[in-house]
Amino acid sequence: MKKITVLLITTLLALSALVGGCGGKNTPAPAAADKKTIKVGATAVPHAEILNVVKPILAKDGINLEIVEMSDYVRPNIAVAEKELDANFFQHIPYLTKFSAERKLDLTYTAAVHIEPMGIYSKKVKNLNDLTGGAQIAIPNDPTNGGRALALLAKAGIIKLKEGVGINATVKDIIDNPKNVKISELEAPQLPRSLDDVTLAVINTNYALEAKLVPTKDALFIEQKDSPYVNVLAVRKGDENRPEIQKLTKALTSEEVKKFINEKYQGAVVPAF
Repeated sequence: MKKITVLLITTLLALSALVGGCGGKNTPAPAAADKKTIKVGATAVPHAEILNVVKPILAKDGINLEIVEMSDYVRPNIAVAEKELDANFFQHIPYLTKFSAERKLDLTYTAAVHIEPMGIYSKKVKNLNDLTGGAQIAIPNDPTNGGRALALLAKAGIIKLKEGVGINATVKDIIDNPKNVKISELEAPQLPRSLDDVTLAVINTNYALEAKLVPTKDALFIEQKDSPYVNVLAVRKGDENRPEIQKLTKALTSEEVKKFINEKYQGAVVPAF
């Protein structure tokens, strides 16, 4: 009887060890099981750079941030609407509002992160007072940034626009052009390359930075810090309260991000929080 009892106990212990060993190998660690991935589309500079700052912050919160770099102003919003992305970070509020209305996209935004002052650049002249008649000027061809560029040219005294047109201005709204400048509309990413061919180009800061231009040093004229064009984190309506999106929003408006923006961009990008 003793031999049978000992044998039974030994067998049970062996089975227990085997089950425990198998469970240890196949059961994922709680941290890995709970980790969520969110995909965010962004232009390379400064948006992806800022997202890389928040990546380790989110990792501590159990969120894996996947940054998808994109170079145009159209696909990021469509990708969010079609659920290819959870969010995007590349645009200001007027552009998001106009694009969403025109494409009938149900998008909104959470974090208001920073302002990128648009600037006027040149390789041909060193001062806007040196501008000669018939000068060629390139501006963005999307309606919102095009209107913004025209408003900046008007503020610089190069042209005059109809009263009250605001961000909806087009070249048809120019009512005074004393130097008879010729305005061409190009895709925003092409504007830095156009500097070899045109007299002036009005360039968004993210593309200026990508082209190694320093807005506070290289721009002949630049928007002031009170610009209404705040860059935001865009999401699908209804996703604002997703825990991962709320954590991303909080991280993007943290002191770590504010410090990074101020130190990295030296006034070329300005925190909006």
